[in-house]
Amino acid sequence: MKKPPLLLFLVCLSFSVFSQDEHVPNKKELKRFFDTKTYVVLDPNPISAYNFQIKDAVKNNWTVTDYEFIDYDKFKGMRKNPDYSFLMEDIVVFEKDKTKARYRFLSLMLGEKRSRLEEMPTLVSVPLSYREVDQEYWAYKLGVILRFIRKHLRKLKQNPDLLGENILEHYNKNMADIKDKTLYLVKDELAEEVNTREEIREYYPYDFKLVDRSKVEKAIEQAREDVVFLHKVGPQGSRHRARCYKILMGAKNAKFYYFDYHFVEKNRRPDGFLKRDFRKLKRKASPGIF
Repeated sequence: MKKPPLLLFLVCLSFSVFSQDEHVPNKKELKRFFDTKTYVVLDPNPISAYNFQIKDAVKNNWTVTDYEFIDYDKFKGMRKNPDYSFLMEDIVVFEKDKTKARYRFLSLMLGEKRSRLEEMPTLVSVPLSYREVDQEYWAYKLGVILRFIRKHLRKLKQNPDLLGENILEHYNKNMADIKDKTLYLVKDELAEEVNTREEIREYYPYDFKLVDRSKVEKAIEQAREDVVFLHKVGPQGSRHRARCYKILMGAKNAKFYYFDYHFVEKNRRPDGFLKRDFRKLKRKASPGIF
């Protein structure tokens, strides 16, 4: 279990800050990754929906390295081998976070001769959910998240200098293109102040649809070029009230069009996409009108 302090947000798309004894990947390690074999670590529960979804996602989307599926016990004996990389669920607790909320990330790590799991170089780490949240809210997105990871790694390979930059700024440049897409939104992932068509239109003048999760899943399966969807990582009714991540992703191109987060606060900042998020999209997509 990683316990990173606060937040670094994407040293190389790692959504957590590394403490002084943690390891931040470098160009040499990035280069090494492409010569590794990737082992996809399965959930210890053999009937976990995650295992079925990640197997399907990897088979259909992973073309970066050779791969093999293994169980967690086998991973423990292999993780120090520098010839291997590992794609796996990673449970994260942020240090100094009084809520002790546990987040589920999909992480790609390099094998390393280090004594602790948290010291393994992490190339990419994308938030999936709070640990307590049911898989129905996020598992169907694994395919497009994996496509994003694949494209991100190739982008880093072509431009390794991005390792030293704030990669969020790089991806948020796509925000202006949102006006040319149809934004798929699930009502229970929106703040109450903007969860009707009329309320959304007041702050967001571009094309959108209120849909259920099955429509989002279908758009991902069909690789709809015209669709961008919200991937929201929040408490979803669990007892924790901590961070709410908000990511807008292309159903086909797996681009990040928007990435932000806020701390959930009762009566102030609910668990959902906020009015201010729509305002940011409008401002970026309509430069010069303010």
